[in-house]
Amino acid sequence: MREIRKLIPIYIMIRKANIGDTQRVVELLHQVDMVHHYIRPDLFKPNTTKYDEEELKVLFGDSSKPIFVYDDGMVEGYAFCQITEARDDKLLMDIKTLYIDDICVDEKARGKYIGKALFDYVRDYAQSIGCNNITLNVWTGNEPATCFYKNMGMKVQKTTMELILPNVK
Repeated sequence: MREIRKLIPIYIMIRKANIGDTQRVVELLHQVDMVHHYIRPDLFKPNTTKYDEEELKVLFGDSSKPIFVYDDGMVEGYAFCQITEARDDKLLMDIKTLYIDDICVDEKARGKYIGKALFDYVRDYAQSIGCNNITLNVWTGNEPATCFYKNMGMKVQKTTMELILPNVK
């Protein structure tokens, strides 16, 4: 119960992102890119972002891809989500999934339970719209994220494997 009381003030600072958040979200996207670049420089370019300002403005209005921000006078974290529904599949059950495409807490704001509050908010949102599960991907080597998601109750659903081939010229 003590932990819930700690989160209540944080939880109410979470809202849907809007166009006014664009520049700050871009700054946080840069932080995420660099985490991935350090882990996999063979895949991720440095000093770039997954979305540019124009793409973000479109995403902010897309109800199938809600973006939530933690705002304490300044956006200190976000969660990019995507809602998908699998229907009429021969093999798989009909299921509604909330996929966390990206979650970030500013490097300077970590340790304040912002990530947990964002995750809890997304979990409650997913439940409120009838989702069966929440999924996400974590890159091998991103141990802080892996540990965080395990602490949030997530478990491995499947594993993607690769074989890096020698560079042929």
